[in-house]
Amino acid sequence: MANRNTIFTTILLALGCFALLPGAQAVIPAPDGGYPNFNTAEGTDALFSLTSGNNNTAIGSLALHGNTSGSANTANGSGALANNTTGSNNTANGFETLLFNTTGSNNTATGVDALVFNTGFGNTANGSFALQNNTSGGANTATGANALFHNTTGSANTANGVDALFRNTTGFANTANGQFALGGNTSGSNNTATGESALQANGIGDANTATGVSALENNRSGSANTATGAEALASNTTASSNTATGDGALFSNTTGSLNTATGAGALVVNTTGNNNTANGVNALSRNTTGSLNTANGNDALFFNTTGNNNTAEGDSALSRNTTGSSNIALGFHAGLNLTTGSNNIDIGNVGVAAEANTIRVGKVGTQQATFIAAISGKAVPGGVSVIVGANGRLGTVVSSQRFKTAIKPMERASEAILALKPVTFRYKHELDPEGILQFGLVAEEVEKVNSDLVARDETGKVYTVRYEAVNAMLLNEFLKEHRRVQEQEATINQLQAADTKQEATIAMQQKQIKALNTGLQKVSDQLELSKPVPRTVVNNQ
Repeated sequence: MANRNTIFTTILLALGCFALLPGAQAVIPAPDGGYPNFNTAEGTDALFSLTSGNNNTAIGSLALHGNTSGSANTANGSGALANNTTGSNNTANGFETLLFNTTGSNNTATGVDALVFNTGFGNTANGSFALQNNTSGGANTATGANALFHNTTGSANTANGVDALFRNTTGFANTANGQFALGGNTSGSNNTATGESALQANGIGDANTATGVSALENNRSGSANTATGAEALASNTTASSNTATGDGALFSNTTGSLNTATGAGALVVNTTGNNNTANGVNALSRNTTGSLNTANGNDALFFNTTGNNNTAEGDSALSRNTTGSSNIALGFHAGLNLTTGSNNIDIGNVGVAAEANTIRVGKVGTQQATFIAAISGKAVPGGVSVIVGANGRLGTVVSSQRFKTAIKPMERASEAILALKPVTFRYKHELDPEGILQFGLVAEEVEKVNSDLVARDETGKVYTVRYEAVNAMLLNEFLKEHRRVQEQEATINQLQAADTKQEATIAMQQKQIKALNTGLQKVSDQLELSKPVPRTVVNNQ
């Protein structure tokens, strides 16, 4: 560094003054190889202050100069471990390595000014200026020029690469592998960065893992993020608990949290959206602020920007959705055509643009049979019949007046059913292998009578009879006939009443006639009694 020569010159002057003091002593004879207690010294004033230390090796001017009782130290290079006094088991290779270490032990420094200010224990520095400013931090490993350069009291850090963990001061348990990896980290802890510039700007964020060039490069205070892949979560600053796996995954994320992106380009432009899960290349690629989305499959929810609560399972599922929310798509290209509509469920169906609140299952013309358990034989009291439209739409016939217009009596329109010809038949073998006897009508024949009584398929061909309409017409004819019967019964009742009255009148008349006859008989009898008695005149002449 720029101040290296100044530091060393100062040290030389200080040591020179120290050598001139009355009590100053040096090993006798002058350094020339081996010394008692298995010490070795080669170089001007090497092991100059040694007293009881043993098994030390000092090679170079002022190497282990101040060491007194420290043991098992190895110093190779001018000024290496120059100020060590009681520290033991240190290894210093290079100019001024472990220069100011006094009592620290079990340190290894290789490179100019490596661990130059160290007093801590168990540090390993390999590279020029590696761990240069470390004081009491322990169990750190720095490999590469300037690695852990500013570390002072941080411990258990591992830095491999030029400028790796360069600004770390008090952070601990960090691992940085790659040039500039965690270069800006100061007090953040438990971070792991592997790759050039990975977590480079991290300052105080904790428990982040970045693997790949520029992964989590701009993270400052975000914590518990995991980025695997070049530029994964590269723009993240303060957001936490994100997981990005793949080149560019969650690249633009800044403050969005609890997102999971797996695949190159997954959630690449997400900025503040939260709780998103994207698995697949370019999944949720355009999402910016949308939250609570789940996309599994390449290009799934690709164009989604602000839509929320969507679930897409399958390649390109819901890929054109932009602002629609609460959609569910399952299958290859499922919901592909949906754009802004919400609350749709598409299973194996591409859906329709802008539609909402719709369920689509299967593809018209592809699936030829439908089997759903727990329906056949299950009673639904109060339920209604389900009908199917020519386009496959399911529904029920609704009868409330609020759904109808142009309501008028059926009158004679129902008389068309009188021309229908009911038949018995059996379905073709491919439709019904058992050949069960059926009862019904032939749609083509019904069409000739009334075309409104038949349904057509998607090609416009007649394929069945609208039996519910036939039933309604039958009801009308029944009611008409019922009214006729009622009228006839009323007429009959009237006639019967008239007959009864007439019979009573006749009976009365007969009675009157009988009484009259009786009266006439009496009169006749009286008249008969009142006749004078015939007299006989005797002619005496």
